[in-house]
Amino acid sequence: MLLITYGTRPEYIKVLPVIEEMKKRGMLYKTFFTGQHTDLLGLAEKPSHILSISDGPNRLDSIVQSILNKEEIFDDITNVMVQGDTSSAFATALAAFHRRIPVSHLEAGLRTYDKYSPYPEEFNRAAISALAEIHLCPTHTAAKNLKKEGRKNIFVVGNTVLDHLNDVKVSTSNKVIVTLHRREKLDQIQIWFEAVNNLAQKHKHLDFILPIHPNPEVKKHANLLPDVRVVDPMGHADFIRELASCAFIITDSGGVQEEAAFLKKPCIVCRDFTERVEGLDTFSLLCKEPRQLQGLVEHWATKVDLSDKKCPYGNGQASQYICNLINKI
Repeated sequence: MLLITYGTRPEYIKVLPVIEEMKKRGMLYKTFFTGQHTDLLGLAEKPSHILSISDGPNRLDSIVQSILNKEEIFDDITNVMVQGDTSSAFATALAAFHRRIPVSHLEAGLRTYDKYSPYPEEFNRAAISALAEIHLCPTHTAAKNLKKEGRKNIFVVGNTVLDHLNDVKVSTSNKVIVTLHRREKLDQIQIWFEAVNNLAQKHKHLDFILPIHPNPEVKKHANLLPDVRVVDPMGHADFIRELASCAFIITDSGGVQEEAAFLKKPCIVCRDFTERVEGLDTFSLLCKEPRQLQGLVEHWATKVDLSDKKCPYGNGQASQYICNLINKI
């Protein structure tokens, strides 16, 4: 029996196409919800197991500790699939490894080779690669990273997040979608928010929209954005509709870079490094400091046409490839 794990909204979004494809084919599986984003309790189906994360002074420690020594989760499980690079994905993979249960890693091989950027994700995904038996890579670049590390059983399947986008209608407008919330950016979030607000003041013909992240360390600075349209967090479908109709995107998210490229939308990536290197200088531009935002916004505001560019992150059929592989393996 295959156990599919998720705990954050991005994880669920990315495993859902695999789950839906398995249901279509009548394939057997169980699910394990590790409980970081409790708003996921409105799931399409009830998980086989739901974890309550114990309280502690360090959130990351609490996540890992809560997952280990949960023997009942692995009853009758012969394989485990973890997605991405969260601490819960790492902990579940580690617990499976301790029980000699093979691990399949979805979205494997992404690297910045800086263990603190993004933190803690870069460590988590490298550690999962060391444990995993099967590596399901979104791109050939990710596969090359794993080959250099000496891994085997590497398959390029594309990114499952794109499977949600096949029927999305794309248009354009004066909207600029902004998402800024990463853990390693929190100590500078005020500076970034002030820079975004300055952009909104200077470019009044553009409608800057920022869905505020629920993290209290982000929300408490919303007052720094009086010229930006700050809105409540959106459901994934609503957010994709906004992306599909915007002019361009400012983000520190990983998945948004992939979605933007599929929808042929320009993207400013507010990070020191990105593991989604395939889209750089075509679909995305790296912005390491807030003072660089102005020039990059002016570049994308010229309405660069990306319609003839091929998305490097997949074709929206990843879940089908993955289920074919599961059946063969």
